[in-house]
Order: sequence, then structure tokens, then C-alpha cells
Amino acid sequence: MKQQIILPKFNQLLEQMGENIKLARKRRKLTAVQVSERAGIARSTLYLIEKGDTGVSMGAYFNVLRVLGLQNDFLKLAADDEFGRKLQDLELLK
Repeated sequence: MKQQIILPKFNQLLEQMGENIKLARKRRKLTAVQVSERAGIARSTLYLIEKGDTGVSMGAYFNVLRVLGLQNDFLKLAADDEFGRKLQDLELLK
């Protein structure tokens, strides 16, 4: 499988997401072993998720969020498409 190339300034977003996931796990007082077992992933995969690794599947990220009770956060991805709405409005004005 080909590794995705992410520019450094955008990679910071993924790293922040990983940190947010790690903090959510710790707030719930769950160990990495507990979360990885419940999510059906290897402990090393959870480590990569908590680092914001680009090579981890979206499904693995989702399963970790599900274990943490944050599965609805997935619905927030691309939900506020401000740029797309502006493009659409410009087209409607023609």
C-alpha cells in the first residue's frame, strides 16, 4: 500500500488529532491495552493513531473513537463546507 504524503503544516493537524484521542483515552482512565482490545486493533496501531500517523486506516481511527464514545465526531468531518457553499452561491448568482 502506498504511503500518503502530507505536507508538514497539515501533518500537525493529524498529530493534534492523535493527541486529542490520547487525552480522551486518559480522561476515561482507559489503558492503551484496553482500548486496542476493544477496538480490535493491535496496541502498536493505537500508538500510531495517538501519534496521528497517516498510514493507519480510517476504520481503525473510527473504532478507537467508538470505544471512547466519540463515534459521532466522525460526522463532523467535512460537515461545515464553507468554501463549497461559497462556490455554490456564486454559481446560483449567475
